[in-house]
Amino acid sequence: MILEAVMLQVKQGMEVEYEKAFRAVSEIISSMKGYICHELQRCIEVEGKYLLLVKWETLEDHTVGFRQSSEYQEWKRQLHHFYDPFPIVEHFEHVDLS
Repeated sequence: MILEAVMLQVKQGMEVEYEKAFRAVSEIISSMKGYICHELQRCIEVEGKYLLLVKWETLEDHTVGFRQSSEYQEWKRQLHHFYDPFPIVEHFEHVDLS
């Protein structure tokens, strides 16, 4: 399992519109092969700052399967204009601490 983590900064005053748009496009990502779950968290200290966490079965399910799909183009069309600066996407894997 891979965890995609994205810190998002939404343009000032667009937070309500962004959350509405994100709700609407959540069905896009949740329909993709390898998708496990996702959540969007709103920062308490910084207005307009969000954390998106998405669990994927494999890295390629995100980087190839989703990012190179027509569904991603729709995701991008509906969400990317909200971000400034454009977010950096990072991927993490579980560390076994036992």
